[in-house]
Amino acid sequence: MKRVGVISDTHGLLRPEAVQALRGADLILHAGDVGRQELLDELSRLAPVVAVRGNVDRGLRDLPLTEIVEVGGRLLYLIHILEDLDLDPAAAGFAAVIYGHSHRPSITRKNGVLYLNPGSAGPRRFDLPLSVAEILVNEQGLSARLIRLRVRAKG
Repeated sequence: MKRVGVISDTHGLLRPEAVQALRGADLILHAGDVGRQELLDELSRLAPVVAVRGNVDRGLRDLPLTEIVEVGGRLLYLIHILEDLDLDPAAAGFAAVIYGHSHRPSITRKNGVLYLNPGSAGPRRFDLPLSVAEILVNEQGLSARLIRLRVRAKG
């Protein structure tokens, strides 16, 4: 079994609660709006990191807009804005589409494909929760869960 940590919309803020939630992952996926390269460097101390560029990542032009990652024989498609998806994930053979942007955590399935938005782990926006997610990959397939971050101070 492989454990994939998923994070998005950090906007330059890597909370200790997010680091703790991602500890032990075999791989970390960042679904954009990273904020700064140093944040990816910090995450890479926990596990290998694959990241895509979000709409505010002007200083991170080297990051791709989309990425395909293979984990345990399953293909995961990483994009920041779900509405920018220009392919049929099921027809393309993807087991999951991982995205961010809205700051709204969500897990749904459509046509056999897992759609996962881990929510935002960065600065609090409106009354939305702060969260990350994990995907467990095994021979039977994928399962996902959201992990709400319990932060001590409001922010």
